[in-house]
Amino acid sequence: SQKSLKAPGGISLARKICYAVGGVPYQMTALSIGISLQIFLLDIVQMEAFYVSMILFLSQAWDAVTDPVVGYLVSRSKWTRIGKLTPWLVLSTPFGVLSYLLLWFEPHHISQPLRVLWFLAASCLFETLMSCYNIPYLSLNMFLGGDQKDRDSATAYRMSAELVSMLLASVIQGQVMALYNTERQESCQPLDPVHETPESTSPPQTASLQETKKAFLISALVMGALFFLCSLVVFLGVKEQQGPLCSDDKVQPPYLISLKMLICHIPYQRLVLGFIFAGFAFQMSWSNLALYCSHVAGLGAQLQYLLLVLTVAVPLWQAVLLRLGKKVTIFIGLSLYIPAVIIVACVPSNLPVLLLMGILMGFSMATVFFLPWSMLPDAVDDFAMRHPSCKDLEPLFFSCYAFCRKLAGGLSVGISTMILHFVGYRAGACSHGDGVVTTLIVLFSPAPIALLLIGMAFFCCYPINERQSLQLQEQLTPVK
Repeated sequence: SQKSLKAPGGISLARKICYAVGGVPYQMTALSIGISLQIFLLDIVQMEAFYVSMILFLSQAWDAVTDPVVGYLVSRSKWTRIGKLTPWLVLSTPFGVLSYLLLWFEPHHISQPLRVLWFLAASCLFETLMSCYNIPYLSLNMFLGGDQKDRDSATAYRMSAELVSMLLASVIQGQVMALYNTERQESCQPLDPVHETPESTSPPQTASLQETKKAFLISALVMGALFFLCSLVVFLGVKEQQGPLCSDDKVQPPYLISLKMLICHIPYQRLVLGFIFAGFAFQMSWSNLALYCSHVAGLGAQLQYLLLVLTVAVPLWQAVLLRLGKKVTIFIGLSLYIPAVIIVACVPSNLPVLLLMGILMGFSMATVFFLPWSMLPDAVDDFAMRHPSCKDLEPLFFSCYAFCRKLAGGLSVGISTMILHFVGYRAGACSHGDGVVTTLIVLFSPAPIALLLIGMAFFCCYPINERQSLQLQEQLTPVK
């Protein structure tokens, strides 16, 4: 028999690493879409802001709706020879890779309505397939074997792999955005060499952005290949195991009853509401970051350095997270974001200040994007303690949280892009009027701060602390 190196708690180190690698595709593609898709559709495809807003909102709303549906279907899946969740990962991967490539490919010689339908269909298809991949993958944490401490350790490995994937995506997309800003400056220079016109100028010719279009497609090919390889590692390296919460004497309530039980569960309810508003704030600020750097700060060519600083700061804060309590980490992490975006908004064109504040923003980003996945199992354990006769509701917990988060993300991106449309943002324009500049500042700083404060108010009411979490783990651990 093959001997494997055991990590503390009983799950092999090899299985933890293979499981962690599976988190790379979702974080990598989500970061790339969050950074680049809005500006890709606005300034590369040169689609009107109204249609871009519609595409971004509808695709995110569709994604939010499909998450609970996929979660329900996954929870109803039967065990097979390769497991209950693994078939979803295997079947969704090749189609997910293909749909991601289609999202960055612009068909030629078709009308604008057909282009809108193309990108809307490609985006909805990709988000659906990513739900079919990510919901089973997140739920796989509950079927790795071992106890809660083992699952927390596996989650820590997954977070580390996701940090690497974010850094990789930032490097790739940063190079693409640097090429975009270089070509944009070259196209705009002969049109408006002294930048005397306060109103939006004519957009540069589409031909001048062909290299940027190719760069976006090449980056999609690279990420698609990594997506496939990571899924293969999970399939070959992780074997599902039925845990102690999957005993045969438990029953699974109907879907609507299960959903009502989740909504009425106070710890889950307040945890989700807190992260919804915090995620809403970060998504609004994050989705407008490239536009803010390009059109307000005049540092579009340096965006790649800011992205690197943001992602490098994330693991530093992750190390702090492991030593502090979860609620303490939330308040410290989120509070750091407020002075950072205020200073960036007040001193927009100073690169050293922008990079320094990017470190604080990276700390907050780690809090919002990674802490929920270590706190959701606490809410699942609390629910299991209060409803011991229920089983197989883990996918529903994760999918409902993903539904709320993605709906908030869709609203933030859609609303902000629609506001830009109303204030006169022109696709591909070399410069913009004061109304557009002011709007980008508001969308980057004051609006996210207000949403963040609402989220922090919900976290004040979150009832599970570290001591209660440990007690729940002890009570749910079967006696040998």
